[in-house]
Amino acid sequence: MTEPIISVSGLRGIVGKTLTPQVAIGYVAALAASAPRGPIVVTRDGRPSGKMLAAAVHSAFLAVGRDVIDAGIAATPTTGMLVRKFNGGGGVQITASHNPSEYNGIKLFSDSGRVIPEGPGRKVLEQYRGGTIDWARHEQLGKMRACNDSLSAHLESVLATVDIQRIRDRKFNVLLDSNHGAGSLLGRRLLESLGCRFTLLGDQPNGAFAHPAEPTADNLAQVLTAVPQAAAVIGFCQDPDADRLALIDESGRYIGEEYTVAIIANHILRGHQGPIVTNCSSSRMTEDLAKRFGQPFYRSAVGEANVADLMLEKDAIFGGEGNGGPIDPRVGLVRDSFVGMALLLDAMAGRDVPISRLADELPRYHISKTKITVPPDRVADALDALAKHFSDAMPDRLDGLRLDWPDAWLLVRPSNTEPIVRAIAEAPDKSRAEKLTAEAAKVIGRLEDR
Repeated sequence: MTEPIISVSGLRGIVGKTLTPQVAIGYVAALAASAPRGPIVVTRDGRPSGKMLAAAVHSAFLAVGRDVIDAGIAATPTTGMLVRKFNGGGGVQITASHNPSEYNGIKLFSDSGRVIPEGPGRKVLEQYRGGTIDWARHEQLGKMRACNDSLSAHLESVLATVDIQRIRDRKFNVLLDSNHGAGSLLGRRLLESLGCRFTLLGDQPNGAFAHPAEPTADNLAQVLTAVPQAAAVIGFCQDPDADRLALIDESGRYIGEEYTVAIIANHILRGHQGPIVTNCSSSRMTEDLAKRFGQPFYRSAVGEANVADLMLEKDAIFGGEGNGGPIDPRVGLVRDSFVGMALLLDAMAGRDVPISRLADELPRYHISKTKITVPPDRVADALDALAKHFSDAMPDRLDGLRLDWPDAWLLVRPSNTEPIVRAIAEAPDKSRAEKLTAEAAKVIGRLEDR
């Protein structure tokens, strides 16, 4: 890999190799060229390389004549909140999300405080690849100021979605694993505001990850045992920029990320009516719940910006992605682990049941994932072959190829960065889900053998 991985909403790369100050300066200068009037909010997730990249980003914006509000270390959903608070022209979060510590990245926000949509994002990408920067004269340079309180607006907005006193009355004992990412700052404030007793792991946001950054079961082995040891009723596990949330129940069982959005949807739909949106690679649990409550359900292409677009179009009351990213429009159109924490505690308090029961009462499915090598020029043929082979399924070309049966589905999508397709299947039993991904690999393999 000789250049960073770039999409319409951001980039990521290895610091000092594919991600350098020069790359960062060119990329955010491209955002400045098309961003509306207003200061640009800049935040970072706590990785040691973030301070260096923030300095480059600041200098780029100032040098093209844009004012900057530096909010220091903050979670990704907080960035969106701050853009709206300061009537910003856009925002930049310096983060590599769940990637290892040698990586960092840049996530772009629009002036509406959400991850930049495809149209404006593509314009930024074209500007960046064009390589032209319009530097400001000395008397037109931008000005920078610090944000002295990056947390309160986000905290108040999250608290407004729940019954605070009901949660306080329960005096929940909670474990929060922020893994030395940005989530501990607001996480602590939120749990204190909700009257929780809590154990906080990785509370210093210095990027010194205590375990691999993605909150999967394998990576959280030590945290799983820590939850019952702390007598906690729930374990919350964030990724480094705190837009994703995985769950551990009171016994130390990994509930995971897919359940985060589904449990919250079940809670919200008990008291509110309206459309629900998830992406096409998220578990069917949420779709089943929407149907159970007689509410519309819509499926977007993969990607946070695509979910947000469809939520706006359908006036959705809730949405998200199955990677543990709940989106509550009352707070913002950004995946938000703090929304997840508050609403899950509200669900437990409101029904007086443990998180294990809230998980176990949902429709049960199993997911299987695999990667299949396919040259980019053969992807279309591969998808056509799969559609023909699985002719008994309902095909959908919204994002790659999704094949639906009454109780199962298979999604095959090409990678933007590797000569592969990613296959994901979900079914009521594990063997059927694995059989679907294995069969997809076999069909594509026969195509490549010709």
